[in-house]
Amino acid sequence: MSEAIIEHIVLVKIKDNTDPSKINSMINALHALNSLDGVLHLTAGPIHTIIRSPSFNFTHMLHGRYKSKNDLRSYSLHPEHLSVANDIVNPICDDIMVLNWVAHLHGPIVPPVGAVMRVSFFKLQEDVLKIVGGIKDHYSGSNVQITFGENFSPAKAKGFSIGSLVIFPGFSELEAFDLNEKVSGLLESVIILDYVIHPPQSTTLSKYFSPRL
Repeated sequence: MSEAIIEHIVLVKIKDNTDPSKINSMINALHALNSLDGVLHLTAGPIHTIIRSPSFNFTHMLHGRYKSKNDLRSYSLHPEHLSVANDIVNPICDDIMVLNWVAHLHGPIVPPVGAVMRVSFFKLQEDVLKIVGGIKDHYSGSNVQITFGENFSPAKAKGFSIGSLVIFPGFSELEAFDLNEKVSGLLESVIILDYVIHPPQSTTLSKYFSPRL
């Protein structure tokens, strides 16, 4: 049985020569947002490999899942999220890109630690939806989880309008994946990268924010 959720992907390029302690603080603060109401899953960390990325050089990624667009909006407007974004992320960030789409999910909402994620963004082309939809049908019933859809928040998407997320148990399954070959004619309008699910941090929001009266 499939479950409708919202996929939320944020790509970030950290400024050159940023103090590593500030990068670690950013990752820990983002992980701490997992405790906010409406967040089903949230992971953040360095990108493992950039496969295709014309003119972009992102370094880190956040992946979140939410029950609805309203839950994503509530998370985005939450004071703690805004504080992390404005006080911790933005000061060390050179570039940012965000895509959100409605997904019909088969399998666990929270990917296991160590799973490998292939993230792809495309400019709007009908063939892309057919290609990714065909791949999802091919892997139906396997331990590979695939979601894809049209972005519904274009403000920070840089013209990319379709997102695809494929989660593999490990790198051996990823190596057999053939999406690159199928989209080889679309390389000027595609971003493809790999990300490894990191263990959640034990950090709490109270470390970063003063108690509110």
